[in-house]
Amino acid sequence: AVTPQLLSMGTPRVPARTVLFQRERTGLTYRVPALLPVPPGPTLLAFAEQRLSPDDAHAHRLVQRTGTLAGGSVRWGAPRVLGTAALDEHRSMNPCPVHDERTATVFLFFIAVRGRTSEAAQIAVGRNAARLCCVTSRDAGRSWGGARDLTAEAVGSAEQDWATFAVGPGHGLQLRSGRLLVPAYAYHVVRRECFGRICRTRPQSFAFYSDDHGRTWQHGGLVPGLRSGECQLATVNGGQAGGVLYCNARSPLGSRVQALSVDEGTSFLPGELVPALAETARGCQGSIVGFPAPPSSGWKGEGWSAGTSSPLRLPRLCPGAREAPEEGVGGPRGGGGLGGAEGCGGGPGEPGENGGPWASEPRGLPAALLQSPTWLLYSHPVGRRARLHMGVHLSRSPLDPHSWTEPWVIHQGPSGYSDLAFIAPAPGGTPTFACLFESGARVSYEEISFCMFSLQEVLETLRLCEGHPGPGDEPAGHCQPS
Repeated sequence: AVTPQLLSMGTPRVPARTVLFQRERTGLTYRVPALLPVPPGPTLLAFAEQRLSPDDAHAHRLVQRTGTLAGGSVRWGAPRVLGTAALDEHRSMNPCPVHDERTATVFLFFIAVRGRTSEAAQIAVGRNAARLCCVTSRDAGRSWGGARDLTAEAVGSAEQDWATFAVGPGHGLQLRSGRLLVPAYAYHVVRRECFGRICRTRPQSFAFYSDDHGRTWQHGGLVPGLRSGECQLATVNGGQAGGVLYCNARSPLGSRVQALSVDEGTSFLPGELVPALAETARGCQGSIVGFPAPPSSGWKGEGWSAGTSSPLRLPRLCPGAREAPEEGVGGPRGGGGLGGAEGCGGGPGEPGENGGPWASEPRGLPAALLQSPTWLLYSHPVGRRARLHMGVHLSRSPLDPHSWTEPWVIHQGPSGYSDLAFIAPAPGGTPTFACLFESGARVSYEEISFCMFSLQEVLETLRLCEGHPGPGDEPAGHCQPS
């Protein structure tokens, strides 16, 4: 689909949209999109869950469509079920692909959940029913090997302390060092025994990683502090100061949570709220993608000079919020277990509690990271009460949680999960983005749609966004589609 031009009168239009997966009359439903560009070309790999109904417990198998990019449009192949991406008597969920450029291998991670066991049921009893699995392809997604169950290797003894866990959903990441990263979250059991029942769990984001091109995998440390769930990762190039790994996570606290890592995802600094990125009721998955800042943005609005980043305010790593009461049963998708405000520490003596070591200074974060040659794009529904209107936000100072723009609404109507991809331009070309997202006319899980748009469109559209966020579930100002 070719992206339409902006209207000359100054009102942005939405990108052209192609439906890749659509709910069938039998009730077969497609949810939880993931998108991965694979060079050369690139080839676009679009994944989703195929469910017997919209219910999480009715997830079944993973499906794929392959797109060929040529001349600004994408030609899509037919949908196919990934028969090898499954374990017997388990349902396959949360596609999370990552590409190893050095070995030209695509890893498609997913979780295989036993039977119809729900996430809430696992949290209630504190017994994990999910397995960490992946399949690999060495021919850009044309064929896939058998499923590898990596749970014992990558989760190991931590499974005893996790009520359940999941990957992504959405794309993973490869760092310049070669490390492969797969975003994930776990429900960590904070207190197990309480009159024979699980007393308390805490959802926390983290990453699985491999330093040997996917031969072996292990898990990194959980994000401390604020509760965080489904997440995605991006690298923020700090120039001479080096790089920082940025995590953006789902939250029940009214806005997103971000966390930073200075050791490539082995551990994370405490999470902090991102007030400019509002969450929907009960939260919703969102996508994040990093890309090189252009030499000239063409946008010289207030505080936005071309080719430079605004000064970075170093993160306040311990927001002054109170700790929540004991958590009930629920999950990032169903809600319930994520509600309430939260403090920085998980218990007495932990970093961030009562002015602990994280409260005064961002230890481990290079102070020279005052400008960023990396920008971030973020997609998420803009409705506060319901999953409505898919919005795209831009940050030119990614480590500053206050740097995000108002959203450009690229689809008006019910919208849900999404996954962004950055398509590197040919020499002299314009950086391009693709978004795969849940959409519909009445509910957000009627279809999964694909669209493309250029960085120039993002900048020009956001320059036109002069209003403030609309009331309730309305798109902001001039950013709503014509």
